[in-house]
Amino acid sequence: MPSPPTAWSEPRTAIVTGAGRGIGLAIVDSPTKEPFVGCVDLAGSDVTATEINASGGRALSLAAEVTNRAAVDDAVAALRAAAGPVTILVSNAGIAPFTPFAAVSPDDLKFAFAVNVYSVFACCQVVLPDMVSTGWGRIINIASSSAQTGSAMQTVYSATKGAVISFTRSLAREVGHAGITVNAVPPSFIDTPSLRAAENEGHFGPGVEKLLRSMPVPRVGAPEDIAAACAYLARDDAGFVTGQILSVNGGRVMG
Repeated sequence: MPSPPTAWSEPRTAIVTGAGRGIGLAIVDSPTKEPFVGCVDLAGSDVTATEINASGGRALSLAAEVTNRAAVDDAVAALRAAAGPVTILVSNAGIAPFTPFAAVSPDDLKFAFAVNVYSVFACCQVVLPDMVSTGWGRIINIASSSAQTGSAMQTVYSATKGAVISFTRSLAREVGHAGITVNAVPPSFIDTPSLRAAENEGHFGPGVEKLLRSMPVPRVGAPEDIAAACAYLARDDAGFVTGQILSVNGGRVMG
């Protein structure tokens, strides 16, 4: 039996939301640059795309508000026109507010679900026809370990990411017959601007590094840790992996 391909057997086109910084930036800027990447962000992705192109990759900056379905449609259409059918999607854009539950307003709830859940739904629905027609697709949704453990002051955030996990498993069952895999990656504490902003606001007590000393892997994760998991799930040889929650969290959640 021939060995399976280790990356992609043909050119691929990927779209990554929230690509201007943090985890999204690491995903599109990973060493594996074989797919043509569409970087979706309201700010910052111009620089990202320029740097990727300068280093030998192929990228296109796409400014879009991920809660706006028409904007998502336009972004995917622009990428499709430039590079062909979109067969890899990484839904990374999200917000992680800290708010006492009693202070959460209906508007807070609606906005968090719009950014963290509806955007995932919209992006998946827009790219699925490309994947179905191609007979190959990889959908990777960035969730959160807070959905698995719970997180005080983040009831809404944890609920949205729990919804992403359930959505991932259900969609995986629905589209697997078409050669499409759907998986989720829930990070824990990753060294991003958002994490450091929350730390500076006092949400992590004595500080993130001290908080994680009791973890099996006692360090803050790097955005590249998440990028590596996404790169694996996007490959040809991950075609038998679907509906999975690939936790990249230093042991915060096991099993």
